[in-house]
Amino acid sequence: MKIQRDRTGGWTRRGLGLAAAGVAVAALLGPGAAWAQGKTSANLAMIGEPQSLDPMASTADLVSIIMQHVYEPLFTFDSHSAVQPMLAAKMPEISADGKKYTIELRKGVKFHNGRELDAEDVVASLKRWVDMTPRGKALAKSITSISAKGPSTVEIELSEPQPALLAHLALPSGFAVIMAKESIANPLVEFIGTGPYKFRERKPDQYVVLVKNDAYSSRGEPADGYAGKREAKIDELRFIPVPNANTRVEGIIAGQYQFADQLPVESYKKVSNASGVNAVLTMPYGFPYIPTNTKQGPMVDPKIRQAFQMALNTEELLLAGFGEPKFFTVTGEHFPKGSPFSSTAGADKYNKADPEGAKKLLAEAKYDGTPIRILNSKQYDFHHRMALMMAEQLKAAGFKVALDVVDWSTLVQRRGDPALWDVYITHSAFMPDPMLSPPQLGDGAPGWWKTPAKDAALAAFNGESDSAKRGPLWGKVQQVIYDEVPYIRVGNFAALSGLSDNMKGYTPMMMPAFWNVELAK
Repeated sequence: MKIQRDRTGGWTRRGLGLAAAGVAVAALLGPGAAWAQGKTSANLAMIGEPQSLDPMASTADLVSIIMQHVYEPLFTFDSHSAVQPMLAAKMPEISADGKKYTIELRKGVKFHNGRELDAEDVVASLKRWVDMTPRGKALAKSITSISAKGPSTVEIELSEPQPALLAHLALPSGFAVIMAKESIANPLVEFIGTGPYKFRERKPDQYVVLVKNDAYSSRGEPADGYAGKREAKIDELRFIPVPNANTRVEGIIAGQYQFADQLPVESYKKVSNASGVNAVLTMPYGFPYIPTNTKQGPMVDPKIRQAFQMALNTEELLLAGFGEPKFFTVTGEHFPKGSPFSSTAGADKYNKADPEGAKKLLAEAKYDGTPIRILNSKQYDFHHRMALMMAEQLKAAGFKVALDVVDWSTLVQRRGDPALWDVYITHSAFMPDPMLSPPQLGDGAPGWWKTPAKDAALAAFNGESDSAKRGPLWGKVQQVIYDEVPYIRVGNFAALSGLSDNMKGYTPMMMPAFWNVELAK
């Protein structure tokens, strides 16, 4: 059996045998068994041990997956990637020049220590976020002040418009969560948030236990993605590190876990055919993409980049990378239908699979046969499989090709030197706002794309604070991407998880969430 939902939004995350795992899980259940008598307790197999429980100290998705149940942000994303209020009472008032955000807070929201949320908590939390997190630090140069204007009003002043500010505040990676100001420390020793679950216990390499917050103050709107109503229907959530992917597969099939995250796609049939288990596909989870070197080498010529784009059969690349169509979608739209940024602009140039047309462009560009160096890594198998397929497609179109296969850390190092590559293969989690990913939209990322057309399109897009107007402006940016080919966005791919039949109400999302989910006793 499978569960699949074509999501319109989303966000990257990341040996025991089964018998040993069973002993370990049985041991884990011992300390909490008496507490859990008559109550529900879910065992959730995660990809590993969280490096921290401080969602500002780490950008690892695993940290956010766990702690999003404990802490909440001012804003979050609904199922269509639109920003919605969470601890904020409503969407902010934004000044006409886009430089001042006035945010009213919900009243009556209490922290886990019983104290009511106020503006000073928000100010202290956001200042910590700006100081500690990569996204906060990147925004810091534009933030003039963060201040309380009364007990339930926060004001953020900017030196220049930042239309993606709310998306940054909503994104659960390097999370802009709101903490009780008296708990703020470096490192955190208390985890006091407002969420539907409270932190109870952590035993490194064994589990993190969260328990139901009986005093939780939920929003009233219907649940929609991460937005709306949240209700803790399971009494205890037990996040268990299980680094071995096959152990997660066998554990969910054996009933040791009620949820198992990030399973190998090769295990899809095995999980689907198992009794009492659902195979859950989250789509889109992410996208592979191929930056081009616009600074040095043959790809500096826009016509050669256009020939490269014309030669590619992206469906074949995705098949090579992921094996079966159920694990990917072939789409030229950078954002799916339902997203405010959904656009077909330029998509007529996607997946052309036209080697003869590419040869004509190469002839017009007077391509001299200099090999196109494809930098890739076997540490991500799907990267390397796509690289092999891409090499054959390029050869058929008249390109000379050289495959440069390295470990991932070497690739990350080499991509910073324009003398060492022409294209490389990477991927990103699906981000709900264009300015969150990929980095090629900014300045200075490997590829070094900077042209007048890019600058003009992005200036118009980033200069508009009205979310309703930003959507159509993204289409103009997407058109420039297809025209100038700073990167190829190959398509979307899915993530596979396992879910027990006993868990009801689970919605596939990029960051698995277990509020509004029930567990049969």
